[in-house]
Amino acid sequence: MAQKRIDKEMLAAEYSAVYRYALVLCRDETQAQDITQDTFMRALSTGSRFTGDSSLYTWLCSIAKNLWLDICRKSGREVSLDEQGMLIPDTDSIEQRAADRSTSREIHRILHTLEEPYKEVFSLRVFGQLSFADIAELFGKTESWARVTYHRARKKIAEQMRKDGTL
Repeated sequence: MAQKRIDKEMLAAEYSAVYRYALVLCRDETQAQDITQDTFMRALSTGSRFTGDSSLYTWLCSIAKNLWLDICRKSGREVSLDEQGMLIPDTDSIEQRAADRSTSREIHRILHTLEEPYKEVFSLRVFGQLSFADIAELFGKTESWARVTYHRARKKIAEQMRKDGTL
């Protein structure tokens, strides 16, 4: 695999996006700052490992995710496979934007215009941090139903944000 050269300017351009991602992971500003700093320290020291198979943002978020999982393991917190599956960064992530106060209000405004069950499923997943299995149980539906409903809600919110010019 050919390796791509990265420099400090390229990394600096991704700093705030990686911080927002880390904040979504740990939901603690101080810990998110620590994870972000450690991510960039590791990226600088292992930059030669960046192959360019993914975007720089995705590579950095992968480092941040692994650092966060290490913190969870050391503190004894278990992270379910379902949670780990949701840790894949998305450049247009509604969840990331929910961590940013300036757009959080916009997401809540749009969320309140959604019909049920989209509103409740999205809220339970993002703000309540419930697994899809737990959401399905609450509604008396299948886990697949919960996943599909959640992703449709995400899509509706993203579409409205694009219409409003906030995405």
